[in-house]
Amino acid sequence: MNLIFPYKRIKLLAIILVFLCCGQSVSAQNKSVHDDVQAYFNEARTFGNKNQIDLALTSLDQAAALAEENKDVKTLIDSYHMFALLYLKLDKVSTTKFYWDRAKVLLKDIEYPYGDAIYKYIEAILLFKENQNFQAIFMLNEARQLNNDRNFFNNILLVEGNIYLNLEKYESASKNFNSLVVNTDVYEKEYLAARANIGLAQTNIKLANFEEASKYAENALKLANENRFFLEIIESNQLLSQSYEGLGLYHEALASTRNLYAAKDSLFTIEKIKIETKTANDIHNENLADEVKRQDKRIEELSKSANRSEITAILTSAFLIIISLLAVSLYRNNQIKLKTNDLLHTKNSELQAARDEAVNAMEAKTNFLSTVSHELRTPLYAVTGLTHLLLEENPSKNQKEHLKALKFSGDYLLNFINDILHINKIDADKLEPLNMEFNLKKVLKEVIDSLQQSAKENNTKITLDYDDSIPSHLMSDPLKLSQIFMNLVGNALKFTKNGEVKVIAQMVHKEEEDVTLYFEVLDNGIGISKEQQQKIFDGFEQGSIQINREYGGTGLGLTIVKSLLGLFNSKIKLESDIGKGSSFFFELKLKSKDSIVDDIPFEITQKDYEFQGLHLMIVEDNKINQVITKKMLAKKEITSDIASNGTDAIDLAKNNDYDAILMDIHMPGISGEEATIEIRKFDKITPIIALTAISLDDSLESFYAAGCNDVVTKPFKPEIFYQKIGENIFENGQNGTPNA
Repeated sequence: MNLIFPYKRIKLLAIILVFLCCGQSVSAQNKSVHDDVQAYFNEARTFGNKNQIDLALTSLDQAAALAEENKDVKTLIDSYHMFALLYLKLDKVSTTKFYWDRAKVLLKDIEYPYGDAIYKYIEAILLFKENQNFQAIFMLNEARQLNNDRNFFNNILLVEGNIYLNLEKYESASKNFNSLVVNTDVYEKEYLAARANIGLAQTNIKLANFEEASKYAENALKLANENRFFLEIIESNQLLSQSYEGLGLYHEALASTRNLYAAKDSLFTIEKIKIETKTANDIHNENLADEVKRQDKRIEELSKSANRSEITAILTSAFLIIISLLAVSLYRNNQIKLKTNDLLHTKNSELQAARDEAVNAMEAKTNFLSTVSHELRTPLYAVTGLTHLLLEENPSKNQKEHLKALKFSGDYLLNFINDILHINKIDADKLEPLNMEFNLKKVLKEVIDSLQQSAKENNTKITLDYDDSIPSHLMSDPLKLSQIFMNLVGNALKFTKNGEVKVIAQMVHKEEEDVTLYFEVLDNGIGISKEQQQKIFDGFEQGSIQINREYGGTGLGLTIVKSLLGLFNSKIKLESDIGKGSSFFFELKLKSKDSIVDDIPFEITQKDYEFQGLHLMIVEDNKINQVITKKMLAKKEITSDIASNGTDAIDLAKNNDYDAILMDIHMPGISGEEATIEIRKFDKITPIIALTAISLDDSLESFYAAGCNDVVTKPFKPEIFYQKIGENIFENGQNGTPNA
């Protein structure tokens, strides 16, 4: 039977269908509401760590109510995610998935990287609970790439450590847990430390290292008692009981078991379980009823403008149409699925084989370049180090000329190796931008100051045109921004003689914390032809063979700039005329931190340090490098001991007091990272500076997680070497303020 609706009825039907398919838009919260919500989140996190789930759920319910009242979708997503994690603590997996799915629906309509990261983090935990360990690790890596929040990163390390423990990868698990034993987390410092000590106790029990296990379990119990982490009190006592039993200390094991049962009796009382269950069920039922209330409200609003029976008929027709469309769609999809299923199975194996071949080829290339670059850096350290020492020993005029030529060649070769390694890191997806607070004007002035000598040699002036309306505190990666401007300004200086290079930074747009900035590096040098502009950003391109011979260089600088800007989702642009000069420009979107107030001016005076009387340890397996480093220290009247491997370094650190330790990372046997972890178990004060030829697979984050205070890459400039030693001993270390 054909149904014919009047025009008005069809129009109303269309409005209802659009209304059902589209979500309501939400407005941003004001600052005071945001602060209230954050306070509730902090309460929920604190109560959750203390296993006071009923109080945690109550605080979180208030945060969700505020978010709904102010139509703040992002805060509502965060609330749902925290609900999911709390119900996971109660082992209510189905309820966890309910809130997890609600967050997923909201995430589809907005761009919210932090919410996407937490969503994947929860998915990883659910996979881990289902014993799908490798899928869980993959999902954690996906989450890690979406957000750089320190608390989030620490929680990922904790979950990852537990997964490695489940996979019996005890070395990887220990590395993760050790990085959390001493942490600077703003929200969960003590809780993360307690969980890390529990993880290390479990790891050592698996390895039958019962003495070590008992130490970590005791540390965990102490932290749990001090902070009333009830579940951790139970776990710590259980681990202590197992450790003492393994050591044959049966009396202590019995005492820990008694403490375990006493803690369980106080925690898992019938009254507490009733309260938690009631609170959890009430809040969940309340949230389940929300959607029903919203639908009732919509129907009530519609009833004001039309007859109830007419609305019912229209809604019935609308639902019938939707159901019919869904049935047809499902049928067609099923037919397509059946027809393509066999084809997908056959193609899948071919694609997998091709992917494996491509991955193997990329790994072979990256491993080769990593090995070559590291092997070249080690002898190059000897060349540059010996050249520096000889230049300071009053050579004759002819010798001085030869040594300067040798130093220039060494610096050129080092820059070339660094450029190749840098591009290879970007190609291998092993380079990610950081997200930290910095002062842009300070970064630009440091770049310009470092290139003043090159400018003087070409009789060229460098100027900075800086827009003072740019916020003084921005969030991004200052190191990579420095690399971008070092390459652009250095490139401009190379091709500009008796002229000017101008660096421009201007504000384009600012809305709340979102800032768009315009940057330009302008010169009046030799310029670039229209033909060469098309390929100037390709590797090893410098315009022409004649330019390459006259000006030198590898032609990799602009390739690195293009690749680095790609990490920030930005593109470099170029305008140039032969004989008139060139202009390289781009835009960047950054976050500002307007709430931060400047305590001190950004110009920091260079400090001179009094090194006389310091005593350092050099950890280095290469004999030539040992001699060079020792002589460079002796130039500043610093005495030193040498450890040829990680084991010797640990023994020397136990039996001697040092003002600092210079730690090589790549050594046979125990690596520098492992040696640092061991030293930090009994010495948390002495500055440890990683002095290493960093390879492609090295991660600065892992150096700091192991316990290093700073990193200096070999070969290094002597002034940087001495500056890092002074900063870490006198400013950040145990010897107080610097001697200026």
